[in-house]
Amino acid sequence: MTAFSKAVVSLPGSERIARHPHGGRVIIHSLAEETGGALGMWETFSAPGTGPTRHTHTRETEVFRVIVGTYRFWCGDEQIDAPVGTTIVLPPNIPHQWRNVGKVPGRMMGIVTPGGFERFFMELERLSADTREKIIAIQEGFGLIEG
Repeated sequence: MTAFSKAVVSLPGSERIARHPHGGRVIIHSLAEETGGALGMWETFSAPGTGPTRHTHTRETEVFRVIVGTYRFWCGDEQIDAPVGTTIVLPPNIPHQWRNVGKVPGRMMGIVTPGGFERFFMELERLSADTREKIIAIQEGFGLIEG
């Protein structure tokens, strides 16, 4: 990990825009290389009824904070309903997923530690990954396992 010695600022209008595999927009606020590897941060926007499939991160812990909407998280065998204001920390190596179960478009802040996975969303955008096969190939490079 390199030194992290200056502020990382994501000003409105100058964020990096990417997308989620389920079609939602993602705004990247900080990259691992900007934080000495400590973390990556983004906002995820999701339509009602959408969210990622069940998956396992092999490298990082994820943190989510619900800003708008109502979400449901599954972590291992546990199911957690998450209204606005909920913060949830998901451990690595445990299968999990989330879904916007509300009636309005949802918005969450996401953080990974250590950082690096935030680039997954940027790679989806950069490579125009529009098929399950293309998405899975990118996921594997980021230590994300389906199911």
